[in-house]
Order: sequence, then C-alpha cells, then structure tokens
Amino acid sequence: MDLINVVIAEDDFRIAQIHEEFLSHIKGFNVIGKSLNAKETMELLNNHTVDLLLMDIYMPDQLGIDLLSEIRKKYPTLDVILITAAREKEFLNKALKFGVEHYLIKPVTLEVFIKTIEKYKENRHLLNSISEINQDIIDHFFAMDDKKKAQQKIDFPAGIDYLTLEKVSNILKTEKTGLTADKVGDKMGASRTTARRYLEYLVSIKQAYVEQVYGVVGRPERNYLYNELLKEGRA
Repeated sequence: MDLINVVIAEDDFRIAQIHEEFLSHIKGFNVIGKSLNAKETMELLNNHTVDLLLMDIYMPDQLGIDLLSEIRKKYPTLDVILITAAREKEFLNKALKFGVEHYLIKPVTLEVFIKTIEKYKENRHLLNSISEINQDIIDHFFAMDDKKKAQQKIDFPAGIDYLTLEKVSNILKTEKTGLTADKVGDKMGASRTTARRYLEYLVSIKQAYVEQVYGVVGRPERNYLYNELLKEGRA
C-alpha cells in the first residue's frame, strides 16, 4: 500500500504535534513536514511530493484560505483538509470553490479526526482502484441522488458504506482461504478497525463466515471467508 505524504500547516506547534499524533493512529500516512506559516508551507510543497495538506486558515503571514488560490495553480491535484477555528461563511464558500476535501472546526477530537481521515483515505483508494466510473460511484463522491442516499440509510447501519462494503466483499471472494481483518485492511487501504467493521457486517448478513486460526505466536485470530453457499443458492 502506497504511503500518503502529508504536510501539516499550523501556526501553533502544539496543535501541529497533536494532529501528527492523531495521524499516527492510522496506517498509510507519512508526515514529511510541519509549517508555521504560509511561506514555510509553500517551501515544503515546492521541495517534496505531497499528497495531503492539513491546513489552518489563521496563519501569521497569510490566510490559509487565500493561499489556496496559489496552491491550486501550482498543485491542482493536491488534496487539502482545513482544520481551523474560523467560522466565517465566506471561508466555507472559498473552501468549496477550491475543492477542499473537508473542513473541520477546532477543537477536533481524536474520534472525529480519525473518522474524517479514514473516510478520505477510503475515497482515495476507491478512486485509485477503479478504471471506469458508473453512476453509483459518482453519487458516492458527489452525493447528488438524495433518494438513493435515503435508501442507503435504510439498508445499511451507521458506519457502513455500500461501495466500500462491495469492495470488501469482492476482496473476500478472491481469497478462497480467507483473510484476517489486518490483511483486508491492507488490501482496501483502511485500518484494521474499519475492515473488521465491514467484515463483521458481512458475517451478520451471512455473506461471510468466520474460522478461528492461530498465528505465529499462538494467539487465535478471526479468519473471514466468503460464503460460497451464496453462489450456489443454498444460503
């Protein structure tokens, strides 16, 4: 799984350290630098290959929201998540205009941070794993089909996304000997916790089942297998 290179632009070094610590809870991210102002931010972007920028709006030399214009001209594919205390409507308007991935209001809890970053990571890996799109995928990213969204809320519990669920199911179908949550997480580009949530849901609806296996240290692990009976119509 490819690492996602991150820059944290935050004028309070203590908050920057907290966000770096939060990121350490999620596999697949590499913080290549932290900046205290807009000038340092651009220097990091100019000197490194960066995939994701976590940026505050209030910086001492320039507003982060104004810096977005320059960033978009030089790095149009850079993903940006704003983490800020700013509540002005105009900032949200500009964030939407410049294609910001998310806008988090400080203070941000570990739970909210991880949920946001994992969702970003899942979307990124989903987009990178497909060769062509269909309307379901478009609706997933743009959330334009309200009727379909309402149906999804009825069909799936909180924390279960139907496209990600389909991806997990397809991963299991290709592994006849089954997989642990760790291995599924690696293949889908998500954490073990996220993978296990989807796997346990598949078990609950009888699309998968569990066998206990023993690892190298003798501890039992849950090995998830696709329910082949479904293909034969006997489930």
